[in-house]
Amino acid sequence: MKQHILPALKLTVTCIVFFCGIYTLLIWVAAQALPGKGNGKTVTVNGKTVGYALEGQSFTQDKYFNGRPSAVAYNAAGSGGSNKGPSNPDYLKDVQARIDTFLVHNPGTKKEAIPSELVTASGSGLDPDITPQAALIQVQRIAKVRNLPANTIETLVQNNIENPTLGIQKVNVLQLNIALDKLK
Repeated sequence: MKQHILPALKLTVTCIVFFCGIYTLLIWVAAQALPGKGNGKTVTVNGKTVGYALEGQSFTQDKYFNGRPSAVAYNAAGSGGSNKGPSNPDYLKDVQARIDTFLVHNPGTKKEAIPSELVTASGSGLDPDITPQAALIQVQRIAKVRNLPANTIETLVQNNIENPTLGIQKVNVLQLNIALDKLK
C-alpha cells in the first residue's frame, strides 16, 4: 500500500505545482502579448465602454438587431447552454415562445423564414455573432421603427459582414447596433 500512496502524492503535488503555477503563468504571459492584454476586446463609444465584442448581449428594443438568445441571461460568469435536447418539452416551449415573440415584433415574417439561431440558444449562451440572413430578416422592423429606408439598413448589414471563418459569414450584433446608432 505504501508503494502506491507515495507515488500518488508525488504526482498530485507535481500536478498542482504545474497546473496551478507554471501553466497559469505561461498562459498569463502569452495573454500579455495579445491586443487587450488578455482582457478581451472591449468596445468603446465616445470614450465609454459599451460592451465586449466577443460576448453576446441582450438587445430587446425593436430599434436594434437581436442576437442569439442566451440560456444564461448573457452572464459570462455562468457561460453554458440549457443542456436540454431537441425533444425536451420545456426546450420546445422555450423555442416556440421565442418564435411567437419574433413574429409579434417582425410582422409579415413567415415562421419558416426565421433562422434557427434567432430562436435557439447557443452552447455558450454568449455568441456575439449572427449570420447575415439573421440580420437581414430584421431589417424591415428596424427600418420602420427608425423611419429609415430599408435599403439603408440592408447596406449597413452588408458593410458589417465579417470575412468568412471556415466559410461562414457572420455579423457582430454589438458592432452592427453601434453602426446603426451612428446613422442619421
